[in-house]
Amino acid sequence: MEEKQKPSKNRLTSVSLGTEVIFHIIIAAFSLACIIPFIFVVIISFTSEDAIKANGYSFFPEAWSVKAYTTVFDLGKTLWMALGTSVFITVLGTILAMVVTLLYSYALFRRDFKYRNVFTFICFFTMIFGGGLAPTYIVCKNILGMHNNYWALFIPMLLNPFNVIIMRTFFQSSVPEALIESASIDGSGEYRTLVQIVIPVSLPGIATVSLLNMLAIWNEWFLAQLYIDDVEHVPLQYLLVKMQKTAEYMARNSGKPGAVTASMPTESLRMALCVIIVIPIAFAYPFFQRYIIAGLTVGAVKG
Repeated sequence: MEEKQKPSKNRLTSVSLGTEVIFHIIIAAFSLACIIPFIFVVIISFTSEDAIKANGYSFFPEAWSVKAYTTVFDLGKTLWMALGTSVFITVLGTILAMVVTLLYSYALFRRDFKYRNVFTFICFFTMIFGGGLAPTYIVCKNILGMHNNYWALFIPMLLNPFNVIIMRTFFQSSVPEALIESASIDGSGEYRTLVQIVIPVSLPGIATVSLLNMLAIWNEWFLAQLYIDDVEHVPLQYLLVKMQKTAEYMARNSGKPGAVTASMPTESLRMALCVIIVIPIAFAYPFFQRYIIAGLTVGAVKG
């Protein structure tokens, strides 16, 4: 009798088909939970303000309107100047922040660095205790002269202790000490070791921390409120925040005697501002995706 051939296993894992289907359903539900709120925000941004006041938020509004977007784009040159400022400070700030983060975290990573524990304590201490708003304002504006210039918008954000610790931990998990020792034996200096050996190995971690810095600088508007007075240096986020506050102020005072009738939407404008802020930074994710995925798999067992 011929022996029956066992069916070949084409599956990559030993997880049963039913379990895999359940996992796919859970992941699909989680994905929808992340996507649906943003779709809802987009729908509300195109909803008529009168429909929102009458019926509230809805996936199927009674009346559509683009007034929220026309209100924003009516700013004209001011809007594009603010957008250019945000792009400029985000790109330059992210690059400089990564340089500072890499240098600091590399020093903490090296076990032969004499003052490693001291600088680790300083980094950790600033995560718990800060200098306060008033001393920071005095130092940045009066001593460093960061007022009405681009430096004021990202210099205070160059060093994030949390990102330093993340980068140091990534160095410890992905860069073998034997690699550093071989480079030292071959006569490589510290900067050359960092640039030509450590950084190429740590691209997933660098991409992840760069994305965190980019999001922080892009979404920052409070620094502009503190240090920026002229229109030329106002970033997009602060400009949109001021527009939203103006719309809310006009809506609150529209019924008072002698007040100017409010002509700006409020609820739909708030959602339109969210869409305008999110869309540009969302285009950065595809460039970082493969590095972030690689960073999540660091330490996995190779088959």
